[in-house]
Amino acid sequence: MPQIGPLELVIILVLALIILGPGRLPDVGSALGKSIREFRKASSDIQEATRIDTSPLPAKATAVQDAPPPAVQTAPEAPAVPEAAAPAGDASGATNPDDASTPTA
Repeated sequence: MPQIGPLELVIILVLALIILGPGRLPDVGSALGKSIREFRKASSDIQEATRIDTSPLPAKATAVQDAPPPAVQTAPEAPAVPEAAAPAGDASGATNPDDASTPTA
Protein backbone atom coordinates (compact mmCIF):
# COMPACT_ATOMS: atom_id res chain seq x y z
CA MET A 1 0.00 0.00 0.00
CA PRO A 2 1.50 3.33 -1.02
CA GLN A 3 2.24 5.88 1.69
CA ILE A 4 0.88 9.41 1.59
CA GLY A 5 3.70 11.96 1.62
CA PRO A 6 3.55 15.66 2.48
CA LEU A 7 2.91 16.72 -1.15
CA GLU A 8 -0.06 14.36 -1.51
CA LEU A 9 -1.49 15.55 1.81
CA VAL A 10 -1.31 19.20 0.69
CA ILE A 11 -3.05 18.33 -2.60
CA ILE A 12 -5.88 16.51 -0.73
CA LEU A 13 -6.36 19.46 1.65
CA VAL A 14 -6.45 22.00 -1.22
CA LEU A 15 -9.02 19.88 -3.08
CA ALA A 16 -11.15 19.59 0.10
CA LEU A 17 -10.94 23.38 0.57
CA ILE A 18 -12.03 23.99 -3.02
CA ILE A 19 -14.87 21.43 -2.93
CA LEU A 20 -16.27 22.14 0.55
CA GLY A 21 -15.37 25.81 0.90
CA PRO A 22 -13.86 27.58 3.88
CA GLY A 23 -17.21 27.73 5.76
CA ARG A 24 -17.97 24.01 5.86
CA LEU A 25 -14.43 22.65 6.13
CA PRO A 26 -14.17 23.04 9.96
CA ASP A 27 -17.57 21.35 10.43
CA VAL A 28 -16.58 18.40 8.24
CA GLY A 29 -13.24 18.09 10.04
CA SER A 30 -14.97 18.13 13.43
CA ALA A 31 -17.50 15.50 12.37
CA LEU A 32 -14.71 13.34 10.93
CA GLY A 33 -12.72 13.62 14.16
CA LYS A 34 -15.75 12.64 16.28
CA SER A 35 -16.44 9.66 14.05
CA ILE A 36 -12.85 8.43 14.32
CA ARG A 37 -12.92 8.86 18.13
CA GLU A 38 -16.19 6.90 18.45
CA PHE A 39 -14.85 4.14 16.19
CA ARG A 40 -11.67 3.79 18.27
CA LYS A 41 -13.66 3.73 21.51
CA ALA A 42 -16.06 1.09 20.19
CA SER A 43 -13.22 -1.10 18.91
CA SER A 44 -11.35 -0.87 22.22
CA ASP A 45 -14.56 -1.74 24.12
CA ILE A 46 -15.05 -4.80 21.93
CA GLN A 47 -11.42 -5.87 22.41
CA GLU A 48 -11.77 -5.43 26.17
CA ALA A 49 -15.00 -7.44 26.26
CA THR A 50 -13.56 -10.32 24.26
CA ARG A 51 -10.20 -10.44 26.05
CA ILE A 52 -9.73 -13.61 28.08
CA ASP A 53 -8.19 -13.19 31.50
CA THR A 54 -5.29 -15.66 31.64
CA SER A 55 -3.89 -14.62 35.01
CA PRO A 56 -3.86 -17.48 37.53
CA LEU A 57 -6.11 -17.31 40.55
CA PRO A 58 -4.51 -17.11 43.98
CA ALA A 59 -3.90 -20.58 45.49
CA LYS A 60 -5.88 -19.86 48.66
CA ALA A 61 -8.97 -18.75 46.76
CA THR A 62 -8.78 -21.80 44.51
CA ALA A 63 -8.59 -24.20 47.47
CA VAL A 64 -11.58 -22.57 49.12
CA GLN A 65 -13.64 -22.70 45.95
CA ASP A 66 -12.82 -26.39 45.25
CA ALA A 67 -13.58 -27.60 48.78
CA PRO A 68 -17.12 -28.80 49.48
CA PRO A 69 -19.14 -26.64 51.86
CA PRO A 70 -18.87 -27.67 55.52
CA ALA A 71 -21.66 -29.86 56.86
CA VAL A 72 -24.01 -28.08 59.23
CA GLN A 73 -24.20 -29.91 62.54
CA THR A 74 -27.12 -29.35 64.84
CA ALA A 75 -27.57 -30.37 68.44
CA PRO A 76 -29.71 -33.49 68.89
CA GLU A 77 -33.25 -32.62 69.83
CA ALA A 78 -34.65 -33.77 73.16
CA PRO A 79 -37.60 -36.14 72.81
CA ALA A 80 -40.93 -34.43 73.35
CA VAL A 81 -42.71 -35.43 76.55
CA PRO A 82 -46.48 -35.58 76.16
CA GLU A 83 -48.70 -34.05 78.87
CA ALA A 84 -50.03 -37.47 79.96
CA ALA A 85 -46.51 -38.68 80.76
CA ALA A 86 -45.94 -35.90 83.32
CA PRO A 87 -45.87 -37.01 87.01
CA ALA A 88 -49.33 -37.12 88.60
CA GLY A 89 -48.36 -35.22 91.73
CA ASP A 90 -47.09 -32.18 89.79
CA ALA A 91 -50.04 -29.85 89.49
CA SER A 92 -48.01 -26.64 89.80
CA GLY A 93 -46.67 -26.84 86.26
CA ALA A 94 -43.08 -26.28 87.49
CA THR A 95 -40.36 -27.66 85.28
CA ASN A 96 -37.58 -27.71 87.89
CA PRO A 97 -37.62 -30.96 89.97
CA ASP A 98 -36.68 -28.98 93.10
CA ASP A 99 -39.70 -26.72 92.64
CA ALA A 100 -42.02 -29.74 92.23
CA SER A 101 -41.14 -31.12 95.64
CA THR A 102 -42.20 -27.97 97.48
CA PRO A 103 -45.87 -27.99 98.43
CA THR A 104 -48.06 -25.34 96.88
CA ALA A 105 -51.10 -23.88 98.59
